[in-house]
Amino acid sequence: MALGPLAQVHVSVTDLDRSVEFYRDVLGIPLLLRVPGQPMAFFSSGQVRLYLGVPESPEFATKTLLYFQVENLDAEHARLSEAGVKFDGEPHVVHRDAGTELWMVACRDPDGHHVALMQERAA
Repeated sequence: MALGPLAQVHVSVTDLDRSVEFYRDVLGIPLLLRVPGQPMAFFSSGQVRLYLGVPESPEFATKTLLYFQVENLDAEHARLSEAGVKFDGEPHVVHRDAGTELWMVACRDPDGHHVALMQERAA
């Protein structure tokens, strides 16, 4: 492989405080740091850093779909629903093979980015 593994993903936001609250306090992703004097925040999501930032100009704006693995999709769906997160539907199977099923459910962050939760289960 010529490139190394994915290290960081940028998500454009319009209100950094509101987005930090959603990703840190609602989703529960650990906040690494906020850059003083800059509209930038970094989160630890496994081996990949999640970078929330207000873009300097429109050409740097991103529109993303984030997929987060969870250990118990039903429990996370219930926890986040109780916290006021509105989901696009219920957890459901999106792929099945001989040994596993891939389950997902999605919601949106404060800027409308899709955020999906996913869990592989034994078939």
